[in-house]
Amino acid sequence: MTDGNQYCTFTVGSLFLGIDVRKVQEVIRYQEMTRVPLAAKVVTGLINLRGQIVPAIDLRPRLGLPPRAAGALPINVVVRNSEGAVSLLVDEIGDVVSVEADSFEPRPETLRGPSRELIEGVFKLKKRLLLILDVDRSVDVTQLAA
Repeated sequence: MTDGNQYCTFTVGSLFLGIDVRKVQEVIRYQEMTRVPLAAKVVTGLINLRGQIVPAIDLRPRLGLPPRAAGALPINVVVRNSEGAVSLLVDEIGDVVSVEADSFEPRPETLRGPSRELIEGVFKLKKRLLLILDVDRSVDVTQLAA
């Protein structure tokens, strides 16, 4: 489940999350977005990334968290999956951390709501837990209501 052992980290609300660095294309500051009519509410819009049109998914509602404070701008973590590039909107970017693959544990039973299906598992770090985000499930919004 966790082939690599380096993760790009970021926060969304109080959650400290990570994505395998091999899935991250780039991290960029907030970009103006074009709204998509009738899209699921987690799809904030489309961004133009050097001529490539990329959908932007806000991880706050995707994880069942309250909206960002007024005026707080998200950061784009552009990831690649089989469908192409997708931007995940996060609150704050962290560092790339290295972890031992054998310290991976299944997702905690205490996770509830939408986040339960989007978290693959955890790594115990010195001061907190690193929740590993399932990128493919996070960007799959086909089952969500608009």
